[in-house]
Amino acid sequence: MIEILQSILALIVTLSILVTIHEYGHYWVARMCNVHVLRFSVGFGKPIYIKRGPAPGPVPVPGDQEVGTRSNEPLQGTEFVIAAIPLGGYVKMLDEREGFVPDDMKHLAFNRKPVAQRIAIVAAGPVANFMLAILAYWVLFTVGVTGVVPLLGDIDPDSKAGRAGFKAGQEIVAIDGDETRTWSDVNLSLFKRIGETGDIVITVMPAGSYDSRIDLHIAINDWMSNVEEPYPVSDLGLVLKYPEIPARIGGIIADGRAEAAGLLAGDEVVTANGKSVSSWISWVEIIKANPEVPVSLKVMRDNEVIDLTVIPARTERNGEVFGFIGASREAIELPVSMQRNVSYPIYYAWIPAINKTWDITVFTLTSIKKMIIGAISPKNLSGPITIAQIANATAQSGLTSFIGFIALLSISLGVLNLLPIPVLDGGHLLYYLIELVVGKPVPERIQIWGLQVGMFLIFSIMMLAFYNDLTRL
Repeated sequence: MIEILQSILALIVTLSILVTIHEYGHYWVARMCNVHVLRFSVGFGKPIYIKRGPAPGPVPVPGDQEVGTRSNEPLQGTEFVIAAIPLGGYVKMLDEREGFVPDDMKHLAFNRKPVAQRIAIVAAGPVANFMLAILAYWVLFTVGVTGVVPLLGDIDPDSKAGRAGFKAGQEIVAIDGDETRTWSDVNLSLFKRIGETGDIVITVMPAGSYDSRIDLHIAINDWMSNVEEPYPVSDLGLVLKYPEIPARIGGIIADGRAEAAGLLAGDEVVTANGKSVSSWISWVEIIKANPEVPVSLKVMRDNEVIDLTVIPARTERNGEVFGFIGASREAIELPVSMQRNVSYPIYYAWIPAINKTWDITVFTLTSIKKMIIGAISPKNLSGPITIAQIANATAQSGLTSFIGFIALLSISLGVLNLLPIPVLDGGHLLYYLIELVVGKPVPERIQIWGLQVGMFLIFSIMMLAFYNDLTRL
C-alpha cells in the first residue's frame, strides 16, 4: 500500500513539473504576443487553489473605433489554478470563438492575432518541453552521470552473439557507429534497431588491447517485432560482466510466493533441492526452471540454517514459461573499475545535452512510426501506471536518476503534442500552417470533424496504454 501511494505521489510530482513547464511555454509566448491569458491551470476539474495575478495595464482603444461594444468591466488578471485532477493542464486565452469579447478588447484575443503569432504560441508548449530536457541533460552532464562500463561477461557460444564471435572481456565501444560509453548506451542503441532487418554492427575492443577495434556483425530480420516486452541484449546473448553476487534476498514482493514460503530480506540461499547455490544468477536459474514445482531450500538467517520450501509461480513472457517468486537481490556496490563517469565542462555540456535530446526525439518518432506500421508491438505503449512505477523507482534511486527520467518524459510529451492530431498542439499547428499557405482559415466544419476524430484517437490510445499497464501488473 505504501509503495502504491509513493508511486501515485511520484506520478503527481512528475506530471506537475512537465505540465507546468509545457503550459508556461504557451503562457509566456502568448503574453509576448499581447494575448490576454484568462487562466493558467495545472490539472483539470474543480480548482483547489486559485490565485489571481495583477490586472494588465490600461486597455488601448483604437482611435478609429467609433462604433462598437465596449467593456464596462475592467480586464481581470490571469487566474493561476491548481485543479483536482493532476493529469494535465491548460492555458485559457481570450478568444472570440469561446465567448463574447468586447470591441475594445478584441486586439487582446488569440483568434485576432496574425497566423505566425498563433503558430508561435501553440508551438511554445512542446518547445518548452524540449528546452527542459536540454536543461536537465546539461545539469546531468555537468555533474556527471555514472554508468556501467559495457564490458562483456561469459557469452553462450550458441547465442547470436556467440556465433558472431563475441567473447568475454571485450568492451562494446560503438553500435552502428554510435559511441557506447556505458551499458545504458548499448541498450538504447539496440532498442533503435527493433523491428528492422539488416545487420547490427557492434564494435568491440578486445580485452587488454586499447588500440585496436573489431567490427562484429549480427544479422536481424524483423527483429523482435512481435515481442511484447523486448530485451535486445538478452535476445542477442550479450551478457554484462558482473562481480559474483551472493544469493542474498534484498526485498520481498507482498503476497508473492517468496513471502508465502517465509523468505525474508537478508536471507542467503545456501542450497536448493540439495544442490549448492553459488551465486544469485544460479539461484535465479533454479527458480526459472521450476514453475509450480516445490523447491526445497536451506537458507542462512542470523547465522542459523533454516529449511524452507518455495513454489515458484508460473509466468509467461514473450512465449517463454518460467518460475517467479517475487524476490529481489541485495544491492551491492560495483567496483570502481566497472563504473564510468560521463561528464563535461559546464561551458560545453550543453552540446552533448542537445545531442542527447535530439537522439531521444528521433528515437521516439521512429518508435511511433514503427508502431503504426506494425514493426513493433503496440503492447510496448505505456500509460500512467507504468509511468508512476518508473517515477517512483527513479525517485528512490536518487536525484540524478529522477532528473534523467524527467528529461526522457519531457521529450516524449513534446513529441506526442506535436503529432498532427486535432486536440493536440500538432493538430492546431497543422490548421495554422494550412491557413498560412492558402491564406484563409480551415473551414469550421472541418475543424469540428477533426476535433471529433482527434478525441476518438486520443481516447483509444489512452485506453490501449491503460490496458497494457494492467496486463503488465
